[in-house]
Amino acid sequence: MPKRAEKPTIVPVLPLRDMVALPHQEEVIFVGRASSIAAVQHALKHDRLIAVTMQRTATDSPSFEDLYHVGTLAEISFIARSPNNVFRVKLVTKHRIKIEPHDDSLPYLLVAARPFPEEGRLSTAQLDQLLQEYRHYEESLEIFDEEEHENIAATTKKYGDVYTVLSEFASSEPQRTQEILAEPALPKQLAMTISLIHEALNKEKIQEDVGQELRHALHATMRKEFIRNQIRILQRELGEDEESLQASEVERFRQLIESAGMPEHVKNHATEELERLRKTFPMAPDYGVIRTYLEWLTALPWSVRSEDNLSLANARAVLDADHYDLEKPKERILEYIAVLNLTGSMRGQILCFVGPPGVGKTSLAASIARALGRKFVRISLGGVHDEAEIRGHRRTYIGAMPGKIIQAMKRAGTINPVILLDEVDKLGRDFRGDPAAALLEVLDPEQNRAFNDHFLEVDYDLSQVLFIATANVLYDIPEPLLDRMEIIELSSYLDHDKLEIAKRHIIPRLIEQLGLRDIPITFDDEAILTIIRHYTREAGVRNLERELSRVLRKIAQRVVEHFPATTATANNSIRTQPKFRRYMRSRRFTINVEMVHELLRSPRFRKAAADHTDRIGVATGLAWTSTGGELLPVEVTIMPGTEKLLLTGKLGDVMKESAQAALSYVRTNTHRFGIPADFAQNKDIHIHVPEGAIPKDGPSAGITMTIALISAARGIPVRGDVAMTGEITLRGMVLPVGGLNEKLLAAKRNGITTVIVPSDNRSDIEELPVHLTSEMTIHYVSTIQEALPLVFRTPLITEDSSTSNGQLSESHVAA
Repeated sequence: MPKRAEKPTIVPVLPLRDMVALPHQEEVIFVGRASSIAAVQHALKHDRLIAVTMQRTATDSPSFEDLYHVGTLAEISFIARSPNNVFRVKLVTKHRIKIEPHDDSLPYLLVAARPFPEEGRLSTAQLDQLLQEYRHYEESLEIFDEEEHENIAATTKKYGDVYTVLSEFASSEPQRTQEILAEPALPKQLAMTISLIHEALNKEKIQEDVGQELRHALHATMRKEFIRNQIRILQRELGEDEESLQASEVERFRQLIESAGMPEHVKNHATEELERLRKTFPMAPDYGVIRTYLEWLTALPWSVRSEDNLSLANARAVLDADHYDLEKPKERILEYIAVLNLTGSMRGQILCFVGPPGVGKTSLAASIARALGRKFVRISLGGVHDEAEIRGHRRTYIGAMPGKIIQAMKRAGTINPVILLDEVDKLGRDFRGDPAAALLEVLDPEQNRAFNDHFLEVDYDLSQVLFIATANVLYDIPEPLLDRMEIIELSSYLDHDKLEIAKRHIIPRLIEQLGLRDIPITFDDEAILTIIRHYTREAGVRNLERELSRVLRKIAQRVVEHFPATTATANNSIRTQPKFRRYMRSRRFTINVEMVHELLRSPRFRKAAADHTDRIGVATGLAWTSTGGELLPVEVTIMPGTEKLLLTGKLGDVMKESAQAALSYVRTNTHRFGIPADFAQNKDIHIHVPEGAIPKDGPSAGITMTIALISAARGIPVRGDVAMTGEITLRGMVLPVGGLNEKLLAAKRNGITTVIVPSDNRSDIEELPVHLTSEMTIHYVSTIQEALPLVFRTPLITEDSSTSNGQLSESHVAA
């Protein structure tokens, strides 16, 4: 039978510009053209073979006619992607091939590759002659390296061809190299290669002579131009034509500027920066700075806005569905939406939610955004010390970025989002500036329509943003910043509030999150109240959620233990097993008090002593903390000593001054209270405020200290079922204090229904919710003497008893 022709190999072709890939070499090629990348990807998906040949013409989309038809078959051994979308491909070339057209309908060319026929062989003597000529070339140029030359000689003799030596000249003489590659006769290849070596040596000597003369004559401008040309050549070899890349980049930014909807002055500024980018050489440091700036400028929302949902019914439904109670902030949001319905715009609305942790400040802000149909972005300000975090860094700094406000606007993508400034009371300040001062412009309705970020350097309109700040305490917020915000206080939750929140929100959410929705689980109210009272102590509901999650996780563990181990996936879990469904139909988990104790073990907190016993020298005060209100018992004892006032309980300076003022008032008015004038002579007076490890400060314990001192000095007990709060003066006046909401909550939680407060706080009490003041007797006093009949069961016989008996305190019993 006649011998069949060898079947060609169908491979993609990788065209090279001004470069020849020779057989038996390792080449690293930078691939940037889309057609070339597609050819490489085709090879990777198949047998990793690819035909490599040089282009006849320097076109970006070469056809088969634009290629030399003699090339090299290569295998892709490694590929990596560079940041500028250029692929670094390592090729191991095999042998010469002749290519024929096969398919040009794809984004790349597929060719039929056949082995290129070779004529003759090279003897050892001929190869030695080639290596000798190449050694003479290297020695003449003083670049000879013995080890490298031995490697070249070994490879040349191994394959018996000229390609290893020829590869040293391929980049400088691509056309001559291609001619040698296309020569089928190996002896003729040898002669052509030796001739090329001789010509290259002559050129190098000429260039060296000419270079020596020009080196002293080149002007600085000409030298720069020479360097630029060299860079252009290198970029062209890498497939990166900076002029075309820069032109496409400029055109892209031009289109983004036109479509961004910028104000006229911003558009003009952006156009100027774009012109600077066009004139800047891509390798210059300023090019990246200008490019980053234009990316930020075009990415910001200048005219894109989300349509507000102005339905009051929808807003009320969303807020009520997400949060229980919180009537005051809900009403304020409904007022905001009502005004939006009438005016179509609303400026100057900066709200600040103030309250203990866990009462729903952050989630309420998210619900407001959902009710309005706006984007919601949260900015955490806790621990921010640098003013540049708010205003951004100037572009002169390396790695400069806009501030948090502009970054939030970019994330939102609209000009009217809801931006939450979380933990605004925890801003810091140091040598880098004051972030709170930078926020003044952001939160001032008259200034934020032209907010100037240091990075942008153009005014940005923030007037359509609804800013909502959150804080735990007011006194840590600077006064100028506080003056720009409308304060809405979120008070601590009562037990029945927490009960409703747990039933309506926390338990359903946890059941869904923990995969228990198919399991019938119910909680008794008493069980939830047991967790609230004995396993948590907080103003909000975060720890309550954690404890409820613990209970439900233990229920989940009990359920899963009834089934064999299985590999659970998103589509295959024990819930899909028929056995599980039958088991669930026969089981119902009712969480009662006994089960709570069984699952959560010993209670973490014991109820405060409920025996409101009357004691001598012990009065019950009320304290405000960042986590809610607390009872503040004050203990006084008088003992032999050196007439010192001892203060313990980790008291702050203000509280120590209150104790000194209380003692001075009692010593000055001993005759009014029937106290011996020398009661403090040779005696130490010790005032202690438990718990000793907790820091305490503030003036509101003044009345409590005074009553405890009078009780200790007279030896008569103070009523244990009465709590009090108020600042004391040296004249016995009781001044107003703050935090009454939390203080009354603490009294109610601890079973105290009679509370004494300053008369000047009457308006504050009247604003409190009815469910808080119901069943409580609230007495308003303006002096210490008005409080005495309310705290002592034994009447005090005083010098001006006729006057004091006639001054009855005002009281309010809320039904």
